Amino acid sequence: METHPPPLVRDPAYRRRRFQNWMIVGLLYAFFYMTRYNFNANAPTLMDVFGWTKVDLAILDTAMPFLYGLSVLLNAAIADRVGGRRAFLIGAAGVVVANVVFGAFHWVVLEPPVFTGEGTARTLVTPAVLAGGLTPRQLAYIMSVVWAVNAYFQSFGALSIVKINAQWFHLSERGTFGAIFGVLIRLGLIFAFSGTPILAEGLGWYWAWWLPALLVAVFFVLTLLFVKERPEDAGFATLDTGDAQIGAPEERVSVLDVAKKVFTSRVMWTIALASVMLGFVRRSVIDSWWPVYFKEILGVSSTEAVFQTTAWGIALMGIAGGFVLGPLSDRVFQSRRAPVVVIGFVGMALCLVLFRVLGNGAWQAVLALCLLSFFINGAHGVIGGAASMDFGGKRGAATAAGLFDGMQYLVAAPFTGLLVGWITETWGWQVWKLWPLPFALVGTVLMATLWNEKPRGRAPAH
Repeated sequence: METHPPPLVRDPAYRRRRFQNWMIVGLLYAFFYMTRYNFNANAPTLMDVFGWTKVDLAILDTAMPFLYGLSVLLNAAIADRVGGRRAFLIGAAGVVVANVVFGAFHWVVLEPPVFTGEGTARTLVTPAVLAGGLTPRQLAYIMSVVWAVNAYFQSFGALSIVKINAQWFHLSERGTFGAIFGVLIRLGLIFAFSGTPILAEGLGWYWAWWLPALLVAVFFVLTLLFVKERPEDAGFATLDTGDAQIGAPEERVSVLDVAKKVFTSRVMWTIALASVMLGFVRRSVIDSWWPVYFKEILGVSSTEAVFQTTAWGIALMGIAGGFVLGPLSDRVFQSRRAPVVVIGFVGMALCLVLFRVLGNGAWQAVLALCLLSFFINGAHGVIGGAASMDFGGKRGAATAAGLFDGMQYLVAAPFTGLLVGWITETWGWQVWKLWPLPFALVGTVLMATLWNEKPRGRAPAH
């Protein structure tokens, strides 16, 4: 198995063509995030528009990750079979439709709700009057179905980008790729958490869904016209990626062969379980609930400087985490991914304790959340962006990504959605801060068992 990039990777023409591919699918993936986390970024606004409680919000925030996780597992084989480019186009088309429909629910509100008080003392005086005599809870269930449909099509995003790039990036480059993968995630979260609240306040909440849908549609066209699935589709030789191999290069491999290789591997399942632990931390705090915390406890709206600073700080520190931990796995740990993920989990645990100890000051929250993002994104980029390609190989990359990403969302969904909504309603926000700590510790132990693991490629012929 090659441990250094072959000459093709150093060819300037190859690198330029790979960069073109990468920029288009990368930005499309970022806009997928924008059309997924627009909900979390605008959750406080939706509470005002529809008269929802945190439990109502949690209905949607459970439906989305649960369906996403299930769909990633089911669609992984499809992406490995039809290719990343086609899978991305299928996903993008569905995401556009789902977001347009979600925004159209603004016509359901005949009269807005009336509240009195602020923060945790806020009380609903008059509920919203909704078309068809719907109650706010009934509407939450209906909109959760639409949001679950969005989740289904969103699931093609991670599968597709990993599938495409597994064929363009050598094993020795993938820690750095994981860092770039993290940049795209955080760029999408900047678009969502910083950009869409400004759209919602200036144009109406529904534009936080409609404009991102338009951007996905634009990149659907660019992907259709300019993205190539493999180097050979762009006129280059086939790249020997140096990763795990499923079948001989010339052998036709079935979906069952790929699934068997991935789903019967102890290493794969250990990484998947660690990904679940990461999902508990990530979705309980950074990706979902902090905007509601800012409004209820800190009295900060989504367009104020502290909120915007937090959105950008979380993104930029997440990017920094990716560029520290990703290349660290390539250069210091010789493409071993587990050690840097262990570092990430230990960092998460310390940041959660810091968040609790610092109290309820606004800038203390900014500090704790930004540091937490550094370790979460660094670890997530390595698991989702590097390990899935390493251990799945070119043929099984999407299936591996489906296992890692799908388990993270599927198992964590009820705990980071409905349970967190209930915890914050019943026990308060201080309990919420430490709620994910045990999962960070379990993740540390799981990845420590894989400390020296690297993918085993096919031995060279003699």
